[in-house]
Amino acid sequence: MRAILLTAVNQLEIRELPDPVPAAGEVVVRIAAAALNHRDVWIKLGQYAGLKFPSIPGSDGVGEVVAAGEGVDPAWRGRRVLINPSFGWGPFEGAQGADFSILGLPRHGTLAEAIAVPVAQVSAVPGHLSDEESAALPLAGLTAWRALMSRAGLRRGERVLVGGIGGGTAVFALQFAVAAGAEVWVTSSSPAKIDQAKALGARGGFDYTRPGWAETAEREAGGLFHVLVDSAGGSGFESLVDLAAPGGRIVFFGATRGNPGVLPMRKVFWRQLSLLGTTMGSPADWEAMLAAVADRAIRPVVGEVFSFARAAEAFALMERGGQFGKIVLKP
Repeated sequence: MRAILLTAVNQLEIRELPDPVPAAGEVVVRIAAAALNHRDVWIKLGQYAGLKFPSIPGSDGVGEVVAAGEGVDPAWRGRRVLINPSFGWGPFEGAQGADFSILGLPRHGTLAEAIAVPVAQVSAVPGHLSDEESAALPLAGLTAWRALMSRAGLRRGERVLVGGIGGGTAVFALQFAVAAGAEVWVTSSSPAKIDQAKALGARGGFDYTRPGWAETAEREAGGLFHVLVDSAGGSGFESLVDLAAPGGRIVFFGATRGNPGVLPMRKVFWRQLSLLGTTMGSPADWEAMLAAVADRAIRPVVGEVFSFARAAEAFALMERGGQFGKIVLKP
């Protein structure tokens, strides 16, 4: 099979590798489409824990089961499946356990023509989705679902602010919140991305690079926000505290701009705010997310599709943050 291989930091190659063979309890999925996440970029740049080379990146994938290992029902063969990239969550719903890992490191990932995974990690694909849309869903969709629903406990009618719209997880947060009946606003430094968010149901958006943007957001939205979704951190985090309504929840799954510095403790406790960290999602989150996508006919946003031969271009697009929605690769 052909695979996109990371041979060293910042070194991508396409190589012929042996076809995967399923171990007991595993299936082999012939990949129809895969997708990138920022995690893949950080691994490529050598900015991720537990690096190993060579490795096949990729956490998102959809395809057909072509082989089944010992102990697996042969009826799985021929089924179109989506791969859950959240491995070894553990028994505690509140947080992942010691054996937790994400597909694509240390285990070889989905940027290959085929992959072997435990049968427990595959699910039927929501029938209304194309291969490209399906590939866009797993990691970002699962992360956004847990952030909004399991951690923040989003309720219909609440006002939501999604930061950094354009990235896959932020776009899913927008889509899931709109589908749940929330009033959703976004932030971005790009007017074009704010316009794209409006087309997906956002009420409006704010340029976080402009002085006084938080005051503008409160005024234009008609009040403070019940749920705020963030993946940046940094100095802008205090603006989120300022924008949180009493009893509000700030949920975050990244710190691309580093730590926020001094946390305004008085504002947090006086408004009785909740600061909620989140990572990926449990098997229960995965099943709930798939059910919501199917029931509400949610379609993941695919920004651009590349062939494996253009993998370097796909990674470069994500590195400069030029996408809106997910970047998909096809063998």
